[in-house]
Amino acid sequence: MLSEVEMQALLLSLRISAAAIAGSLPLALLCAVVLARARFPGKLLLDGIVHLPLVLPPVVMGYLLLITLGTRAPVGAWLLDTFGIRLIFNWTGAAVAAGVVTFPFQVRAMRLALDAIDPGLEAAARSLGASRVDVFWSVTLPLMLPGIVGGAITAFAASLGEFGAIITFVSNIPGETQTLPLAIYSAIQTPGNEAAAARLAALSIGLALFGLVLAELASRRARLLTGD
Repeated sequence: MLSEVEMQALLLSLRISAAAIAGSLPLALLCAVVLARARFPGKLLLDGIVHLPLVLPPVVMGYLLLITLGTRAPVGAWLLDTFGIRLIFNWTGAAVAAGVVTFPFQVRAMRLALDAIDPGLEAAARSLGASRVDVFWSVTLPLMLPGIVGGAITAFAASLGEFGAIITFVSNIPGETQTLPLAIYSAIQTPGNEAAAARLAALSIGLALFGLVLAELASRRARLLTGD
């Protein structure tokens, strides 16, 4: 059985991951469409920036968030003074960190789904008088559904395991920013807490495996619904 602190870390992890994906999914969809369909100078640079979290150490991403969104940083100070929003040392900041680090997973899955769509289907809809917006909502988006679902679930599972960016940006505060990975880290650092660390590690492995299986099942289901 999980202790109260361990259960708190689990529920907080689920909350942070859900918020991270809900907040980043619309922007990920926009980026995927722009990178897949638009032609403009600097597209290669934008593609590199979007996928940068895949190759940078998570600690570096946390540091970049700290110097950008911290209360003494330009953007962070403006958010605090204007809207009263404080991300540092707060669970919302952990959600931002998780969303940034897992953002490329969503963009990549959606872009691959877009690339797999037959352009002739969209062209046929346009020839029947549909506008670009109508074509996107009635043809493109439904055909992208497997990529959207798979990318979102994969990113959710990955955000559950995020450690470096979160601890660097919002620290390790029980009940506020201490997610499962951070709780495991705290347990390892405390003598005699090996059993708690093992329980939490097993729980993390189970959640990650469940997420990957669910992403595959959801993608298959979405492909069946779209007739792919």
